[in-house]
Amino acid sequence: MRKKIVYAVALVAVVVVVALFAVYRMFYGSAVENSFTLDVGSDDSYATVVERVKQHISNDMAFDLYAKRINLEKSFKAGRYTFEEGMTVIDIARMLKFGSNATVRLIINNARTPEALAGRISQQLDIDSAEMVKLLRSDEMVERMGYKSPEAMFSMFLPNTYEVFPNITAEELVLRLKDESDRFWSRDSNRERLEAISLTPYEVMTLASIVHEETNAQDEMPRVAGVYMNRLRKGMPLQADPTVKYAVGDPTLKRILYRHLEVDSPYNTYKHLGLPPTPIAMPDMAAIEAVLNYEQHDYYYFCARSEMDGRHNFARTHAEHERNAAEYHRALNNMKIK
Repeated sequence: MRKKIVYAVALVAVVVVVALFAVYRMFYGSAVENSFTLDVGSDDSYATVVERVKQHISNDMAFDLYAKRINLEKSFKAGRYTFEEGMTVIDIARMLKFGSNATVRLIINNARTPEALAGRISQQLDIDSAEMVKLLRSDEMVERMGYKSPEAMFSMFLPNTYEVFPNITAEELVLRLKDESDRFWSRDSNRERLEAISLTPYEVMTLASIVHEETNAQDEMPRVAGVYMNRLRKGMPLQADPTVKYAVGDPTLKRILYRHLEVDSPYNTYKHLGLPPTPIAMPDMAAIEAVLNYEQHDYYYFCARSEMDGRHNFARTHAEHERNAAEYHRALNNMKIK
């Protein structure tokens, strides 16, 4: 009798151990045989997310049980998730609950308006472009960031490639871009350059936006910046065509006419001395560096070349400039550009 009891107890113990081992393997055993990446959108339903996950894992029941235990249905986060080979259902569920540690590359480059910037951001992140525009044009956010206008705020953001979390919010992104801008301008080397050229970061970005719109030839940008610095210091109007295009609201203008020069706008640098009130676009880094390290020379004028190759002829005197301009206008007439 005693032997039967011992056998029974041993059998029960074996069953319990086997059961515990099976449960352990369900929750702590490998559920991912082949690594996979999953994009979870903010509008995705929980059922949709679970269905996608289960296409790649084993132990569906264990996943459901653990997900229910941590209330995953009410708390999963949007983002891009990479689930590696060997991960457990617990690993998977907890990643979905607390967010992915994986980052994505966000490319911020030149944009003429907050709307254009928002559109580029929404193409790369799960941020609605309308929500982004609303934030970029929010008076409250502009004041919080310490700027005078939405155009001033967005154009101070630096074009760069940023590593961000996929589920970053619009507000978090704006704060990140502001922080990156502040850090750039607080570098010792940049502070020294600002002092040397007697400009503020905002003035540099404003002038860089004009330089950026003037030429695509990066090697020419420091010379263009030098022309504008010479005119500023001599008290001459900048007479920058890109500011006129901005004033009339048409950046595609191929020919500036006299009627354009008469537009009544603080951005018309043919009529108003000094820099315009805000940058006219988000400049690229080449233009920013060109202003910080502008070429020192005695040119006060420049004009697009008649070859229409995107480069310019530079002049020291108005008479020389007039000759260059006449040659350029003849080329425009020959091409029937009005």
